[in-house]
Amino acid sequence: MLNIHSFKESFFAFLFVVCAVVSIIALGLICLFLFINAIPTAYQIGFYDFIFGLEWYPTEEIFGIFPMIIGSLQVTALAILIGVPIGVLSAIYLSQFCPKKYKAFILPSIELLAAIPSVVYGFFGLVVLVPFLAELFHGISGKSILAASLVLSIMILPTIILVSKAALDSVPNSYLEGALSLGANKESGVFFAVLPAAKGGILAAVILGVGRAIGEAMAVIMVAGNQVQIPDSVLDGIRTLTTNIVLEMGYAEGLHRDVLIANAAVLFVFILILNLSFNLLYKEK
Repeated sequence: MLNIHSFKESFFAFLFVVCAVVSIIALGLICLFLFINAIPTAYQIGFYDFIFGLEWYPTEEIFGIFPMIIGSLQVTALAILIGVPIGVLSAIYLSQFCPKKYKAFILPSIELLAAIPSVVYGFFGLVVLVPFLAELFHGISGKSILAASLVLSIMILPTIILVSKAALDSVPNSYLEGALSLGANKESGVFFAVLPAAKGGILAAVILGVGRAIGEAMAVIMVAGNQVQIPDSVLDGIRTLTTNIVLEMGYAEGLHRDVLIANAAVLFVFILILNLSFNLLYKEK
């Protein structure tokens, strides 16, 4: 029996190592593919003209992605600004204050939100949010940064809520009990004792939400307006890095196709920088 138990442990340890190595190899191959194609292309058209160029005319071989970088930043930032407070506060309620009879209905609903395809969110935004914004702010089409951010903030809510709730649930009850024993009420104990103890998991939830927001394409295509421009306000239409790839990769050839791969490499580096920034922020705290 001991040999069988030892064999099982060794087998699963080996299996986990293999899975980890495969994941690392897959990531390495993706990086290799992107940068082998992106670096010569950026050198050919000019790195500065590519990153900081303001115009995008593939038929004339003018490839400037700076407006799309700005659009991606603005949409993601606004979506996080809307979604993170709502998601974290919802997680706090579900973890610490929600009665069990209500939790049995709320949690499956949140999990269902995570399972809805992005195109359905985009269709909802196109049919409901865009006409609402067009009516609310007269003189605009409704397809804008604001519409895209609202859709994305709804899309990232399940990730932020569920991961944050798991982090809060993992905090020992002694944290809250200690705060209560010192005279704090439950709300103060949760916000000043439990919440700081779960900050690592909550930060992980925010990172996953940022990744979902900046990597989303289908829903954004339907509500963002797809205009290559640097917006003056949140009511202007924009095109993001992801939507640029999706819209044009189907018919792109030659240099145009290589530039879109370079576009993907920029998006990859952008997400990597964001993740590293969040990790550094967590370590500083």
